[in-house]
Amino acid sequence: MNEPIVFKRSGSLAFLGMVRNVLPSVIAVAMLLGLARAFGVEMSSEFLMMGIVVAVIAPIVIQMPPMPSEQLIASRWPTVAGLLVRWVALLAILLAVGYAAKVSENFSRLVVLTWAVTTPAVLVVLTVALDEFIRRFMFDPANARSAVFAGYNEASVALDERLHSHPELGVKVVGFFDDRNVDRLGAHGESRMRGGLASMAGYIRENAIDVIFISLPMRNVQRVSNLLDDLQDTTASIYYVPDVFVFDLIQSRSGEILGVPVVALCETPFHGYRGVLKRFMDVALAGGALILLAPLLALIALLIKLGSSGPVIFRQRRYGLDGSEIVVNKFRTMTVMEDGPVIHQATRDDQRITSLGRILRRYSLDELPQLFNVLAGSMSLVGPRPHAVAHNEQYRRLIKGYMIRHKVPPGMTGLAQVKGYRGETPRVEEMQARIRYDLEYLRRWTPLLDIKIILQTTVMLLGDRKAY
Repeated sequence: MNEPIVFKRSGSLAFLGMVRNVLPSVIAVAMLLGLARAFGVEMSSEFLMMGIVVAVIAPIVIQMPPMPSEQLIASRWPTVAGLLVRWVALLAILLAVGYAAKVSENFSRLVVLTWAVTTPAVLVVLTVALDEFIRRFMFDPANARSAVFAGYNEASVALDERLHSHPELGVKVVGFFDDRNVDRLGAHGESRMRGGLASMAGYIRENAIDVIFISLPMRNVQRVSNLLDDLQDTTASIYYVPDVFVFDLIQSRSGEILGVPVVALCETPFHGYRGVLKRFMDVALAGGALILLAPLLALIALLIKLGSSGPVIFRQRRYGLDGSEIVVNKFRTMTVMEDGPVIHQATRDDQRITSLGRILRRYSLDELPQLFNVLAGSMSLVGPRPHAVAHNEQYRRLIKGYMIRHKVPPGMTGLAQVKGYRGETPRVEEMQARIRYDLEYLRRWTPLLDIKIILQTTVMLLGDRKAY
């Protein structure tokens, strides 16, 4: 229970956290070089070496630790004191290195002493200012996530009271669900009740609830398991209070909110810095690919325009992150533009496919316009493949846990595709296998897994018999 949970989706918040972590190291090096220039000190080899040593050890010694939500609520003094202690430790290490190397006499004492005294002051001012900025960012109601509780008891009421008292945590509780008679819950409980557990999944879908806290007795495992089955047709993040590991978990991790233990049972792998890293990879790789493939994209567009009547780009509604509707771009490969309540999957020797379309689909060149979706943020290079809205509505009723795949952005390729589940899925069993691999991707995600899938996709396209 050593990683407090902040319920935030915002990539901006994760970026601010990363800035806070690297700020001390950047300021230490910048102040050293800036003071040397200001005092007109010649950049000797020893002085440059000192700058390199500071750049190497500062991230280790004075880098700010990850900031849990409790630090934003508490006094600033612990943060200031910790920063000053780490700064003294850095100076001690530098003094020891200079003494051991017998080079301390080669440095300007005016520069070094000024740097040693002024830098921590600058660090304290900037760190406290950044913390206050993050606090105000977290207080913004637009960043809050709506939440409900399954179970009205001492644990759920305690967590609800803490969340209500600290809006900077970004969670707004809208009510409770419990099967007990409201007379047993008291006046306060009755006013906050939204219904029984059986009505919970429908309420969550209709009201776009973001977070679910399950606070049911641990002894009633079957009851909790049944509730999780119902909630798998939603895209809400699910937490259990207190911890239990008897279920099929997606990115489970334990933590606490102001002393109340919680466990993530179903959560996105792209929380915090992981989401920033994922987005950076998408933008860098997709942007580079578009620059390199620009002539090919232009040629394909021209051939489609000359080869058959109709638009060059086919746009289709699909489900994206958190089940929100997105529009996916593809090069048109058919004579029809299906995007209604009934969509027929492409089959081998499908008469709707144009001659050029068969070539494009064979090597997945029709998918290249989705690189623009990746740059726009509605898709990722790697993730569960997005399905047409009509297919989503069909399979979410047939396959357990189908909607959980939407906890991450859809991808141009995915683990299911490189495992052989690409293209047409005429039987429900084939779609079930695809979903199993999609959920495995959510459990196992790392940047290296994304790179591996991209490389496997490149090799697979050269000999994939399922591409038609």
